[in-house]
Amino acid sequence: MPSNSRAPKPVSNDPAAPTHVTAVTGRISVHPRGFGFLNIEDRDGESAFVTPPDLNKLLEGDRIEARVVETQPGRFTAQGLRLLERSRTALFGSVTRRGVRTFLRVDRVVANTDWLLEDLPPGTADGTAVVARIDGDRARFERAVAPTEASIERVLVRHGIRGEFPAECVTQAKRARRIAGVARRRDLRDVPTVTIDSVETRDIDDALAVLPAQDDGAVRVLVSIADVDAAVPEGSDLDLEARRRGTSVYLVGRVIPMLPPELSEAAASLVPGKDRLALTVELRIAPEGEVVSVDVAETVIRSHARLTYDQVAAYLDEGRADGIAPEVLSCLRWLRTAAARLSVVRAARGGTTALFREEASVRLDADTREPTGIVARAETSAHRLVERLMVATNEAVASWLIDRGLPALHRVHDQPDRERLATLSELARNSGFEPGFGATLTPRGLAAFEAQFRGTSVEPAMRTAMLGVLGPARYSAEPRPHFGLAAARYLHFTSPIRRYADLVVHRAVKRFLAGTRGATTADPALEALAVEINRAAYAARRAEIERLQMVAARWLAPRIGERFRGNVVATKSFGVVVQLEGMGVTGTIASEGLPPGGLPLGVPLDVKLVRVDEELGRIDLERA
Repeated sequence: MPSNSRAPKPVSNDPAAPTHVTAVTGRISVHPRGFGFLNIEDRDGESAFVTPPDLNKLLEGDRIEARVVETQPGRFTAQGLRLLERSRTALFGSVTRRGVRTFLRVDRVVANTDWLLEDLPPGTADGTAVVARIDGDRARFERAVAPTEASIERVLVRHGIRGEFPAECVTQAKRARRIAGVARRRDLRDVPTVTIDSVETRDIDDALAVLPAQDDGAVRVLVSIADVDAAVPEGSDLDLEARRRGTSVYLVGRVIPMLPPELSEAAASLVPGKDRLALTVELRIAPEGEVVSVDVAETVIRSHARLTYDQVAAYLDEGRADGIAPEVLSCLRWLRTAAARLSVVRAARGGTTALFREEASVRLDADTREPTGIVARAETSAHRLVERLMVATNEAVASWLIDRGLPALHRVHDQPDRERLATLSELARNSGFEPGFGATLTPRGLAAFEAQFRGTSVEPAMRTAMLGVLGPARYSAEPRPHFGLAAARYLHFTSPIRRYADLVVHRAVKRFLAGTRGATTADPALEALAVEINRAAYAARRAEIERLQMVAARWLAPRIGERFRGNVVATKSFGVVVQLEGMGVTGTIASEGLPPGGLPLGVPLDVKLVRVDEELGRIDLERA
C-alpha cells in the first residue's frame, strides 16, 4: 500500500507549545480519501491536517508555506497554504469530460482534484490513460498510455521516475559500443570467467574467476566489474541523466534502467564471448577465511559462460552440470571454496542476512501481461555464493580507499537505538522466541537471535519485520560501520550499471590508479550527492513495492473471500500489515477490525481477503 496513505505524526500537543505557528514550511502528503497533511520541515516528523478544499491544486510532495493553528486540543490544521515549489513536472490520470470541458482525473495518491486538460488530440475517448505536463494550474497532454502499461506508468509518474531517455543520451550510449585503451590494461581474457545471474537478467555487471590454491592454501578470486566510467564520461549528458535517476528500477513487468539499454544491456554488459573493459579486484583468501591482500586493476576480460542461479545451485548441491561448459566447472568449485571461507568469518563476527528480504516472484502472461501466479522467491546456494563474494569485494574496496585517504560514497547502517531494540524484542516474543538482548544489541547478538528462527516457517515474515525494525542502510560521505553486515567499512562497488553510487566509487579508484593524488575526504559536494542518491533510491524502492502490490491486488481480485495464513510484520496508525505466507506480498487489517490493544508484531494468524484496490495497491484483510 502506498506509504502516503498512513497518517503522519501530528504537531506536538505539548501545552507549552504555541497554538499558532507562522511562516511554517513543509511538504504536502496527499491521502487517497481526499484530505492531506503538511509535514513540517525541521520538526522531526510533525505534521498538520490539510482540509480537502485547501488541498485542491496542490500535489503530493509540493513545498508549502502555511500557518499552523490548533483547532482543537491536540489537533492542528494548516491554513493559508502558499505554494513555494512544485515537486513534479508530470501527472498521470484518465480523461474525463464535463460538458464542453475536458479534465484529467489525476492519480488520487498525487492530487485530490481533477485538473483542466488541454491539447488533447481529437477523438481521444473518455477513460483513456494519459501522461500530462504541468503548466501552471493546468495539465497539457503529452501522450496516451496503452491499457497494458497503465499500471506501470502510474507508478513511474507517481514517484517521478524517468522512463524514456533523452535523445542525446541514447546517441552517446550508441557511441560507446567500441572499446578502447585495451593495451594499457591487465589482460584477463584467457582466464576462465563466469557470470551468475537470474535467467531474465540482461544488465550483467559482475563476473567471477578464481586461481586455485597454491602451497600456502590461499585462493585468489578475481571479481571483475564492468567499467562503466570508460563509456560514461563524468559531466556528460549520459552521466548527468544517470545521476538524476540514481539507480535502475525493477518493476514487475518492466525494468527502468539507469543507463540506456544500448549501454546497460549491450556495450557495458558482461555478455559471454565479448571483450569488455572492467575494474578487477583480486582477493587473496586464506584457508581461515581472512582476506589477506587486495589488488585493484583496470582490466579487459571475456566471459566464458553466462550461468544462472538455478544452474549453479544444481551443480553445487547435486552435482548436475546441465548446460554448464566443462572448462568452468573447476572455477565453480573453487568459488564455492572461497565463499565458504568468507562465510566462516562472516558468521564469527555476527550480523544478519535479514537486510536481504524475501522477494515475490510474479509470473506474467506473455501476451496479456496479466499476472498468472505469485510465489516467494527462494534463496539458493548460488545466491549465497555470489552474495558472499560481492560483499567481500565491497568491503575490500572500502578499506582500500580509506587506507589511501580517498573520498567515497560509503554504505552505512546504524546500530539500533533503545526504542528499536525494544520493538525487536517485542517482535521476538510475539513470534515465540526469547531474545534476551540486554541493554544494547551487537552484531553477534543479532546473529544469535537470527539463528533461533532460521529454517522455521516464520523465517520469511521475521526477516521482513526485522528489516523494518532495523531500518534501511544509506549512502554517506562519512566512512561509518554497517551494523547489519557487521562491517567496519562498506560501500557499493559491484553494480555500476545499476547504481550511480558504484560509478562514483569506480571513479575514485580510477583517479588513484591514474596517479591523481591530493583528494580530500572532507568534500561537502560528496555528502550532498549522497543525499540526492538516497532520495532516488528511496523513490525507486517505493515504486517497486507499490507496483508489486498493484499486481498482487489484480491477481487476488478473483479470490475475494478466500483464507490465507500470514504474520504481522508492521503496526501502523491505520492498523497492521500482514505478510501472506509463501507469497512475499502484504495486506492490511484496519484498526477497527483489531481486538482491543491491537495485534502484536510477529504474531501468526489466519486472515480472509475482503477487498482489493489495484490503483492504490491495497489488499484489505480481516481476521478469519
